[in-house]
Amino acid sequence: MEQTVTPDFLPVLLGSDMNVYGMARSFHEAYGIKSVAVGKGRLNATSHSRIVSVEEVEPNLEDDKVFVDTLLCFAKRYPGRTLLLVPCGDNYTKLLARNQDKLRGAYAFTCIDEPLLTQLGIKENFYKVCSEHGFAFPKTTTCTFETYKGFQPPFDFPVIIKPSNSVAYWNCRFPHKKKVFVAQDRSEFDAILNAIYGSSYHDHLIIQEFIPGDDSGMRVMNCYCGRDRKVKLIALGHTLLEEHSPEGIGSYAAIISTRDDDLSMKMKNFLEDIGYTGFANFDMKFDPRDKTYKLFEMNPRQGRSSFFVTAAGYNLAKWLVDDVILHKELPLTIADNEVLWSIIPKDVIFRYVKDESLKREAKRLIHKGKYCQLMRYKPDTFRKRFVQFHLSQINYRKKYKQCFGNKGLHD
Repeated sequence: MEQTVTPDFLPVLLGSDMNVYGMARSFHEAYGIKSVAVGKGRLNATSHSRIVSVEEVEPNLEDDKVFVDTLLCFAKRYPGRTLLLVPCGDNYTKLLARNQDKLRGAYAFTCIDEPLLTQLGIKENFYKVCSEHGFAFPKTTTCTFETYKGFQPPFDFPVIIKPSNSVAYWNCRFPHKKKVFVAQDRSEFDAILNAIYGSSYHDHLIIQEFIPGDDSGMRVMNCYCGRDRKVKLIALGHTLLEEHSPEGIGSYAAIISTRDDDLSMKMKNFLEDIGYTGFANFDMKFDPRDKTYKLFEMNPRQGRSSFFVTAAGYNLAKWLVDDVILHKELPLTIADNEVLWSIIPKDVIFRYVKDESLKREAKRLIHKGKYCQLMRYKPDTFRKRFVQFHLSQINYRKKYKQCFGNKGLHD
């Protein structure tokens, strides 16, 4: 990839997961620089890497005072440097929104205010905003800790059950916990609610109708909005497979980039109407019953799978730097280059994807060299990373064999 002149800045990424690695790879591809990271712990995705180093681990980082003190202290390690702060998880995004005034001056970043984040981050509020802007979404109701016993969904089974407050849910524990559940009948529905509310999670649950179709019905859209609150980049991905492990359900494992101008312009108008800035990530599913996209949720950050955008030739780090560091005037770009992005082995894609036309498209892109395996990056390939990568691929094969299609309250 063509190198650009490197501005004098250092990316400081919040987290240590696959999203962090994807952003670090974007910065490295665009500018040839190594990122640093600050997080609650160390995860395999960013271990033994030459393009990102987790330099500060603070288990209590989700405490607001600890968050601010840690980052202000960390900034003192790099006097005179422009530090570009990039949250790579919902928890870090919320922390930054709440504490942005205390960190300005020490870091450069883009961030919406806390009231807008609350409006978009809690799913009940988000669906209200969707209605106001003409987006379709699945039939949805809310269950609470006070009302869950005997709760009757106002639509037929199967139904989806997921937390309204993803940060609180992430921190709770109970047997057979999954990121998202699908209840096939009443008895399974009751068992799932009893398990969730038997844990420390006492916030609302979102109960939704199940949109027919497999993983390939899902779409993911990543956008970047500039400091002027105008949309600068829109990129759409067509999901081939999601992850199916308990902690990974709903996370994308293989994506083919695509384009839909009508959907893109609708999203542009929505983001500009609400005055959004920074990265935004949308999950949606195509409903074959009425041929519409049903919007599931919005993440106020780049998505975990967002490297598919960089892989298609639209480097996310460059959009961020051009806007926040260089203050460039950026036009709207709607991504249309082709790429197949994946975190899983190719054989898993071809074994578990049901749609034969999507398999043919995947094979065509691989044959043309338009294939990107996120965790296989030549400048970051050496013995430890090589072994770690291949072990992860073996583990993915095992997980799909054991967990594929299991979204109920059992292992």
